[in-house]
Amino acid sequence: MNIVVLVKLVPDLVEELTIDPDGAALDLTFARWIINEFDDHAVEQGILLKERTGGTVTVLAPDLEGADDVLFTAAAKGADQLVKIKGDFSTANNHALSRAIAPIIVGLQADLILTGVQAHSDLDGSAGPLLAECLQVPYVGYVSGVSISDGNSTIRKEYPGGLLAEMDVTLPAVLGIQAAEQPPRYVAVSKVRQSMKTSSIEERDAPDLDGCGGPTVERMFQPEAASHAEMITGSPEEVASRLVSLFKDLGVL
Repeated sequence: MNIVVLVKLVPDLVEELTIDPDGAALDLTFARWIINEFDDHAVEQGILLKERTGGTVTVLAPDLEGADDVLFTAAAKGADQLVKIKGDFSTANNHALSRAIAPIIVGLQADLILTGVQAHSDLDGSAGPLLAECLQVPYVGYVSGVSISDGNSTIRKEYPGGLLAEMDVTLPAVLGIQAAEQPPRYVAVSKVRQSMKTSSIEERDAPDLDGCGGPTVERMFQPEAASHAEMITGSPEEVASRLVSLFKDLGVL
């Protein structure tokens, strides 16, 4: 079983994001890139499948700052092969990413391709279904469990309202992982450093990035506050009186 996991790096939302001078994109000059949360679950699911059924796990990541750390962390968790896709992915949309990754996955002869179900930087659809279209294989999203037997996979898919469904999918296929069967495992920094000495990252060149099919952003705006909270101060009696007055104004009392 050859399992390939595609991970995306996304801007860390803990950092303050600003709009570039042109006004149509984010200024990513000093952005801190981290692994997409759902893709971290995809890595965990791939390693769980390897531990249960054997095979290998190959993790692919676009060439962005922090990609090496993400790949070596995956190796410390149990990934067998690390591949960094060379190219300027800083502003590439999911259409471009999927077209660039597809021929590399074909060369790897993947039986199962895993990726996160979505990312907070997705403006043009998630990478999973776009990649499945490029590969001409089935896609199932919002997956929370996978089992493999005799070349087929049984998928547990989540629907709104807490409904679960199981379906059989013929491999090869692309799965959009919403949650691995267990939380992504923690690895100590020392183990990651050890993997840096024992593992190697293979670099592969991406073809020219073709972003056609994605949306054209003409203008971006910082969110504006529509209203502000009013802090009520005073003695308990004064606060209670003010609250009663506000509730009457709103028609609650």
